[in-house]
Order: sequence, then C-alpha cells, then structure tokens
Amino acid sequence: MSPLSESAQSELLTLCRNSLQEFLKRGRKQIEESTSPELLERRGVFITLHKHAELRGCIGVPEPGSPLFHAAQECALSAARSDPRFSPITEAELPDIKLEISVLSPLEATENIDSIVIGVHGLLLNHQGRRGLLLPQVPAEHGWDREMFLEQLCRKAHLPATAWKEGAKIQRFSAFVFGEK
Repeated sequence: MSPLSESAQSELLTLCRNSLQEFLKRGRKQIEESTSPELLERRGVFITLHKHAELRGCIGVPEPGSPLFHAAQECALSAARSDPRFSPITEAELPDIKLEISVLSPLEATENIDSIVIGVHGLLLNHQGRRGLLLPQVPAEHGWDREMFLEQLCRKAHLPATAWKEGAKIQRFSAFVFGEK
C-alpha cells in the first residue's frame, strides 16, 4: 500500500480538524473539498481521537465508498459524536483532542491465520450477521498474540471468543497511520 505524501497527510489532518472545529463551535457539518490526486482516491479510512493519550473515539469505513478527503472528514465527525463507547466530544475538549488517521489497504481474504502478522495487519471479521474490526496498531499496543487478537476481534463483534474457528469470514488489511503531534 502506498503511503500518502507529507503534503497529503498535512492537508487531510487540516481538513479533519477544520470539520471538527466547525461542527463543535457552530453546529454545522462542513465537508471541505480537496484537489489532491492522493486524497481523491477511494480508500478505507479510520479516524481515531485521543485525549491525553487515551482513546476518545474511533470510527471508520473499511471499504472505500467516497474519496479519501470526504470519508476522513465524515469519520472524524462520527468519531467525535457517534462512537457508542463515549459521550460526544464537546467544544471545550477540542484543544486536548489529537487526530490519528489510518488509511487502509484493500481488504483481502485470509484463509490461513498464520499469514496474520501482529502490528502489520488489521482484521475484519464477519460471522452470523455480525462484524468486528480491529486496526493493526491495536494488538501491538496490547501485546496480544495472534490467537488473542482473533478472540478480541470476536468479542468486538459480540460473538463468542472462538467464533473465528467456526466458519467466520476473516479479511486482513494494512494501514498507513499518521497523526497530529
């Protein structure tokens, strides 16, 4: 997967930050346009919001449906207001919020779990009408091995921890991750 140039990274971070500010300060949803060829590509993306190095929201789209610049801004707004694990972010919190963007490679079917590399691959699991996704950085941050990664993925999908062994569809992807300092 090709990483984004520094200028594209900077522009995408700025677009997401501006969308968050406009929404939290004025209550208006504003999606700014981009002419960058890199940001016009259709790619999966996740936006993770941190406050004092703690997770404060994370929402994304694993499969590309719109240009990257558009999807990233939509996900930033959703992470700030619609992550069911957290209360919506307030305008007062905004100065303490740091954005992290994960631009995803295309999803690929994973038949052999031995091909999953911790810290390199994220996973999407589909089973019995439920879905769960974990980004590549998650198992590395928690020190999980491959089996724990798969068990946690099942739990995220609200399935038994062993559901990955019972005919679940597992897809892997990599991510180019960057963020605000």
